[in-house]
Order: sequence, then structure tokens, then C-alpha cells
Amino acid sequence: MPDDETIPTVGPERRLQLDDVEWRRVSPKYLVVAIVGRIVSAVVIGAAAVFLWLVAGWGWIPWVLPVIGVGFLIAIIIEPRRVRSIGYALRADDLVFRRGIMFQRFVAVPYGRMQLVDITRGPVSRVLGLADLRLVTAAAASGVAIPGLPEADAEDLRDRLVSLAETRRAGL
Repeated sequence: MPDDETIPTVGPERRLQLDDVEWRRVSPKYLVVAIVGRIVSAVVIGAAAVFLWLVAGWGWIPWVLPVIGVGFLIAIIIEPRRVRSIGYALRADDLVFRRGIMFQRFVAVPYGRMQLVDITRGPVSRVLGLADLRLVTAAAASGVAIPGLPEADAEDLRDRLVSLAETRRAGL
């Protein structure tokens, strides 16, 4: 085993510094999109369970349906806090994205590594004037989707990120 001196370490100066970051949150209207998505999922799963109960004769389904219902009810109750935990920040060299309540995820995407900046709008999001901004890099694990941005903010952010990405890539 190598000495401790030969193992590269990440010191405090190389860690992701998030103390002085000004986080921007997604639109509060995104809560409606998230709850509608949960309700649609609950209806589809419930309908599939009832179908399996009636057609396939799975007699244990009536015992599982209340558990599924309680699970979705808890998810809907937690949804406002989950939406408030979503945020992003533009820093000098990268965009930092965060999400999660119990298990927090922080992703830093360097501007020079961005390959695609995409805006998507689902049907409920379109009605509320919201859009999702998706960033793609060469590393599949570092793709980021910022949901629930007002459409104008998403377009401005997309244009800014594309501009920053082009200038950073030119310097490589």
C-alpha cells in the first residue's frame, strides 16, 4: 500500500466552496407541476393495480392499494419542501445545482464542459409559464436539469450559459 504522502488528497482549498454562493430557487409555481405529476403517477399505478386485481386475479392487491395510497399521500405532503430544496447558482467558472432533502445532491458543471443547453416544457409547465433547463456534458453522470424556471428566465439563462460555454471552450 502506498504511503499517505503519495495518495492525492483533496484539501479544503480544492473542495466545492458553497458558503458564499447566492442560491436561486425555482418558481413556486413548480409545486403545482410536481403535485400534478405525483397525482398522475398515483392514478396510473392505482389503475394498473386494480386491473391486475380484477383481470389477473391477484387477491393481495386490495391490501397493497392502501399502502400505495399512503405512500403517495406522504410524497405529496413532502413535495413543497422538496421543491424549495432545488436551487442553482452561477459562479465564475461553473454552474452549481442542488436538490434533495435527506440526501442532498450538489453538482458543479464547468461552463467549458457544457455541450448542450436545452429547454423543455411539459403540458402543465406550459400552462403555468414554466420551463425546464437541461445541461448536458460529455460525462453522463453530470447532466443537470433545472426544473420550474419561468420561461423568460430559462431562455435568458440558456443564452448566457451558451455564451459562457463558447468563451470557455475557445480558451481550451
